[in-house]
Amino acid sequence: MDILLNPKRLERSYPDEGSREVMRKTVDFFERKGKRRLKEDYHARGWYRDFLDFVARERIFATMCTPAGYGAADARWDTWRICEFAEILGFYGLQYWYTWQVSVLGLGPIWMSRNEAVKERTAKLLEDGAIFAFGLSEKAHGADIYSTDMILTPRDEGVYTASGRKYYIGNGNEAAIVSTFGKLAGSDEYVFFAADSSHERYELVQNVCASQNYVSEFALDEYPLTEADLLHKGKDAFYAALNTVNIGKYNLGWASIGICTHALYEAIAHAHNRRLYDMRVTDFPHVKRMFVDAYARLVAMKLFALRACDYMRSASPDDRRYLLYNPMVKMKVTTEGERVINLLWDVIAAKGFEKSMYFEQAAVDIRGLPKLEGTVHVNIALIVKFMPSFFFAPAELAEVPRRDDAAHDAFLFDQGPARGLGSIRFHDYRLAFASFDLPNVKAFAKQVEAFRSLLEKAPPNQEQTQDTDFLLAGGELFALVVYAQLLLENARIYEIEDDLVDQIFDFLVRDFSECALQLYGKARSTPEQMRLCLEMIAKPATDERRYDAVWTERVLALDGAYEMNP
Repeated sequence: MDILLNPKRLERSYPDEGSREVMRKTVDFFERKGKRRLKEDYHARGWYRDFLDFVARERIFATMCTPAGYGAADARWDTWRICEFAEILGFYGLQYWYTWQVSVLGLGPIWMSRNEAVKERTAKLLEDGAIFAFGLSEKAHGADIYSTDMILTPRDEGVYTASGRKYYIGNGNEAAIVSTFGKLAGSDEYVFFAADSSHERYELVQNVCASQNYVSEFALDEYPLTEADLLHKGKDAFYAALNTVNIGKYNLGWASIGICTHALYEAIAHAHNRRLYDMRVTDFPHVKRMFVDAYARLVAMKLFALRACDYMRSASPDDRRYLLYNPMVKMKVTTEGERVINLLWDVIAAKGFEKSMYFEQAAVDIRGLPKLEGTVHVNIALIVKFMPSFFFAPAELAEVPRRDDAAHDAFLFDQGPARGLGSIRFHDYRLAFASFDLPNVKAFAKQVEAFRSLLEKAPPNQEQTQDTDFLLAGGELFALVVYAQLLLENARIYEIEDDLVDQIFDFLVRDFSECALQLYGKARSTPEQMRLCLEMIAKPATDERRYDAVWTERVLALDGAYEMNP
């Protein structure tokens, strides 16, 4: 099956007609708008009022962002259809995905709170077409939730004023509620409160980015609050920030998937119908290789992100495996998106700069996704905490099925404290590798066991564990293991043919070798670690028949499969 999105053929299996309508109407909006107007708005950096009017008119955010029980009968927080929607928005433009994404973040602390009055008001605002914002980052501290200069000062019983600035806050110009993070004066007690961007004590300072998105800096000056405006206090506020990021930042990977898919359609159509030196561009061996690699990487991105969604939807207090897989979507899928765009751009070259091409904006926007909130290094530093239990303490856990059912994901808003990561257990990763009898899957599994041997025989010493650069190199290798495991699980679920699976592992074997060489070359690598790193370096198995089948039946078949309405 072809797993990639084609908006002209929305032949997905939707669990209910309401979800199908959301996706169909969203695609219809963009196709009616057409590529020329899409690009004109992008270059003019105009506020996307037409899109937000459409969202309000069709109740899109109300349907997608309201937990069951607070809105209409069709409303639920359904991560599977959220993935689909985020992918479609990314496909047409990161700017449309962004206003949705930062609304999701702004809603997190609200739906996690016990403030029922604010929650009921939020549900009504969503029905009215409102957007939301997540007031966490600050200019001096970034997204460091341990530090904040937004201070709430008690003025009377149950009455406060808030003063401080926030920076890099999407939707800060029009958000009906800005979920704002701060501290109570004279204490280390954190707090989340609901602010209104239209209030006279809310100063919109600037848009800090030159784009269609309004990425605001705003200031509160003696902004009045009461207990009725507070969402969380103390540790609950701290955990709400972490859990909101866990839920919302997952969507970064889906924006990358959408962007890369649209760019791939444009690139293959251009290259296959262009002649150089009396040859089709796609007849050059290096061009075929770059296209096959880009396609295989994109399919892998989607397989992994879909499987991570299954674990998110099946999470419970006893099964929090998603806390490893989720940051992998934020970090690994988005960095892979950059590699896909780089490969395609090397093919289409100067064409990728032309203002009429979707590719022109894709090449710019794809860069931002791995860099939001320091995504790569922050998330690698997070996932390495799971390495001991992942490799050396596998548990017998129930197999998680494909989760595309029409259900509300209630646990995501009732997770409790975001701690105890080291106690989370995982199923045995070797089961996924053993289920495929393919040359490159076997080669990769052998590399993984060499890495596991390094962790057993020559683990990082005390000096190395304090060297972030060294740990990040090891984290990249660990990330590849987790990435390969989940995409194999999903290749079985989605019945991906063996040729494509083995072609995916062709690049994974190469990537693992590259990361092993990086670890080998680190200043603090020991001789024993260097020796074991060399055992991780391998050459993928070459199969011309397999390669040609993927090229002809998968990649070249995309020529003419999709073109956006003019």
